Amino acid sequence: MSTPEVDVIIAVHTVTRPIHRAAASALRGNEARVRVNVVAHNIDPDLIAANLGDLLDDERVRLLPFADGIPSPAGPMNHALDQATAPYFALLGSDDEFAPGALDSWLELARSVDASMVLARIDRLTSGPDPTPPTRRGRITDLDPARDRLSYRSAPLGLVSRKQFPDLRFTEGLFSGEDLEFTAALWFTGSAFAYDRHTPGYVGHEDEGDRVTSAPRLVREDFAFLDAITTSAWFPRLTRRQRTALGVKTLRVHFFDAVLNRLDAPGDFESTRVALLEVLGTLTTVFPGAVAYLARCDRKVIDALRRGPMDTAEVRRLIGARWGGGADALLTRNPLRSLHAQAPFRTLRAMTI
Repeated sequence: MSTPEVDVIIAVHTVTRPIHRAAASALRGNEARVRVNVVAHNIDPDLIAANLGDLLDDERVRLLPFADGIPSPAGPMNHALDQATAPYFALLGSDDEFAPGALDSWLELARSVDASMVLARIDRLTSGPDPTPPTRRGRITDLDPARDRLSYRSAPLGLVSRKQFPDLRFTEGLFSGEDLEFTAALWFTGSAFAYDRHTPGYVGHEDEGDRVTSAPRLVREDFAFLDAITTSAWFPRLTRRQRTALGVKTLRVHFFDAVLNRLDAPGDFESTRVALLEVLGTLTTVFPGAVAYLARCDRKVIDALRRGPMDTAEVRRLIGARWGGGADALLTRNPLRSLHAQAPFRTLRAMTI
């Protein structure tokens, strides 16, 4: 084929994934020169070839075998990125699809502002539009990684400039979070961002139960991504405002998810509480002052963890209260911080499409 303008990357690790639907969606309704790279990860590529069917006869589709024996998408994604040549790339889940014309729309917007990345509108068929990142209301171009809270979008879905990020790769060797340093590097080292929020976008299907990162993990495994972030070349260069933005998001999303996911886990929660406190200590050291911008209900969860032993029902109620819209969910302990860009009031208000 002629030189592609966009390399689409799809990693597939099981024969049950609807890979034909995903690959076909990258080709339909677009005038851009698109190459679809399907990585057969730890599976016989002939099985994936059979599922692709007639698409393998299309010169715009290539099948890339890759075996590393590791149940992580980092390896196959990096393998495809190593072979990409287009000025832009887009990632696509093997059970998801692009809406017709999405790639053309993203490419036009990317070129108009020389974007490091164009964020896709994400429409999930079951849960509806994805409200992340919680940007300033209606903003499409000139997004700021801190003021527009871009790190809440931890999946790099949309169009990424390979020209600006030729060496950007996913973190290998993790049980989960392989995309967190990847996306943080995007947000905090990129030069321009746009959000194609009103046109056809990324369509997420939620009917697959064999995702490779779904198995239960130790607390320290959940937060292994922190080492990749804190040892990166770009992290020491973050401004105080940027570090606060990344820290608040890491606490609000990843830390409290880790707490919630373990409240009903089998075994002794006391040992889990100790592990969570160790992670909390690391987070407060790496992101000093970030805790001050959490909601009052979140601070009460931290208080309960520190007191121990815990009433798990009460902790579950406090975590659930963060979405209730009451004062404890919207205000910080110091009322002077309640209107800060990273405080819950403005963040929750911004979670609309």
